[in-house]
Amino acid sequence: MKKILFASSAIVAVAFAGQASASEKIKLSVGGYMEQWAGIADQEDAFDDVNAFQSDTELYFSGSTTLDNGIEVGAKIELEGETSGDQIDEQFLYVQGSFGRVNLGEEDGPAGDMAVTAPAVGPVGVNDGDLANWVSVNAMPDTVWDDGDDPKITYYTPVLGGFRAGIAYTDSDDAENTNGNTENSTNGQLTTGGNEVVSIGLSYDADFDGVSLSLAAVGEKKREGHWVSVGTNVGFGNFTVGGSYGVKSDDYDRFDGQAKLYDDTVGYDIGVSYAMDAASVSLSYAHGDIYTGTASTAGNEIDTVDLGLAYTLGAGVTWKSSVFWFDDEGRAAGTADDNDGYGVVTGLKLDF
Repeated sequence: MKKILFASSAIVAVAFAGQASASEKIKLSVGGYMEQWAGIADQEDAFDDVNAFQSDTELYFSGSTTLDNGIEVGAKIELEGETSGDQIDEQFLYVQGSFGRVNLGEEDGPAGDMAVTAPAVGPVGVNDGDLANWVSVNAMPDTVWDDGDDPKITYYTPVLGGFRAGIAYTDSDDAENTNGNTENSTNGQLTTGGNEVVSIGLSYDADFDGVSLSLAAVGEKKREGHWVSVGTNVGFGNFTVGGSYGVKSDDYDRFDGQAKLYDDTVGYDIGVSYAMDAASVSLSYAHGDIYTGTASTAGNEIDTVDLGLAYTLGAGVTWKSSVFWFDDEGRAAGTADDNDGYGVVTGLKLDF
């Protein structure tokens, strides 16, 4: 993996060779979003009801400059709008030109950024969505288990004939700098622990006489195991149909000699959406066959359905709603960890 790091660094070094300084400093602009939701849910009596009001807000600070040789250099910082243990969600810089794009910093890798899943326009969703904000579930169905915002170096190729590839390398998945920067710290970016993560993605996007096609194959390797996911969306007229399928191996994030999980975790989703002027509706379904321990009783099997609506009220203002259903069955004996139910969520999303 060090070869990846050296090769990416060499690309940037060659690109900057003989470069004159930009005439002005980078100026940051502010963007982001705010989501405010209200909802009700009905689930088994053994589980406590969740708050009826939920929110999510992020502010983005971004800017770029174009150097005299045409290379673009920029940065992006994502700030959580509420007090959080990870107050800065992502922060990275990028260098972009005819050679492609190199990112350096804390952000999702290509496996997360390039993945394609079933279309869904509502606020709840089915694939690693926000269902757990409204009801109690053991674990959500998922097809993309990306490792998140670890410090990494990432390279994306230029788009060639509709194809694009990406690869990223993280030397420590414990290195996100959330615990200060003291000289002898064993946390944050000075950690000597953590695990290497390699993230890869390959995508294809094209239009054929009014039919759009998006394909993606992504995955990551961590410790002894890996996960992979494939997904597609096909658009024709006002419709988009698609889905994804993912497998996480039983030795993902397990070190050599450590007992494997009882079995692989599998997830898939499928959905359809329809757009008409300012409104969009979608119907999506996801299934998760999940193992979380070495015993057959550790994990759950879950199905969930979401009917979503999105309506653009004006520039940057969207009203969204979801009607959802779920059935979550724990693998332990008995029904203590089984839950099922339904709910309705509605609210506004503001894009800055």
